[in-house]
Amino acid sequence: MKPATPDQESVQEHRSVLLDSAVDYLVGRTDGRYVDGTFGRGGHSRLILSRLSENGELLGIDKDPVAVAVGQELTGQDSRFHMAHGSFAHLDQELDARGWPQADGILLDLGVSSPQLDDASRGFSFMREGPLDMRMNPQQPPSAATWLNTADEKQIADVIWQYGEERFSRRIARSVVSRRQEAPLETTRQLAELVSAAVPKKEKHKHPATRTFQAIRIFINRELEDLEIGLRVGVDRLAPGGRLVVISFHSLEDRIVKRFMRDLARGPQLPRGLPVTARETETPYRLVTKALKAETGEVSDNVRARSAVMRVLERRLDVSAKGDRE
Repeated sequence: MKPATPDQESVQEHRSVLLDSAVDYLVGRTDGRYVDGTFGRGGHSRLILSRLSENGELLGIDKDPVAVAVGQELTGQDSRFHMAHGSFAHLDQELDARGWPQADGILLDLGVSSPQLDDASRGFSFMREGPLDMRMNPQQPPSAATWLNTADEKQIADVIWQYGEERFSRRIARSVVSRRQEAPLETTRQLAELVSAAVPKKEKHKHPATRTFQAIRIFINRELEDLEIGLRVGVDRLAPGGRLVVISFHSLEDRIVKRFMRDLARGPQLPRGLPVTARETETPYRLVTKALKAETGEVSDNVRARSAVMRVLERRLDVSAKGDRE
């Protein structure tokens, strides 16, 4: 499948959330090797490149063929940049392919990007009429429509509850199965209207389909599974002094990131009285800062920044590998 042509207007207008803060925490060595695991439209990558010397290198990774097309244009403009099509969960393979044993910093800006939401043909938004797709990589089946029209009622309810925390998940799943017996669900508007009719109580200032669309998107794209794998691979490939910077946009993502970083930073929790020294339980990781959120000015300019949470973990220079994870 030929990659879609990048929308130049969206490339220019899209501004990455927590752009400066993320790059400030990420880049320590100007001649280091860095990874932007969620390239998007390249906002973070371009700023990272501006901080690197001529000997620095940056690898961009993205599932979305449109993002990859934007990244490939950047490779032609800057020889320090490399672009890969795939998930950051496969970071190991991408680093090995380039002969990078470690990275000096890894950035993950999670979730769906503004250009993806704004493109009705991608099917991510309940606010725009389009095909019910929701795939970050349209080459990877199934689409949201295919899954909704074939999955059983219990699985649909479980997904909407688990990934959307939607308390009316069973009602919605029942409505989906009933509706598809008449005709298959094909568009975002059909699903949004179905959910709106199935939800008996509406939340103020929130569309009734918000949680359902989030849940289906996360499930279809294996976002939480990829996150858990990507975090583990990322810290294993961090060079001493390197940092893992993660920006999350909803509680399910942030909960995974928070617990993962907290557990690594505090090290093994052993029962009292065991004959071990503090050195033997020392961890090579530390939390660099408390969770950070966008400032008022950024939220005013970009409403998506309102829910963003950034966390930073560092692989310390002064601790031996003895405390590292098995």
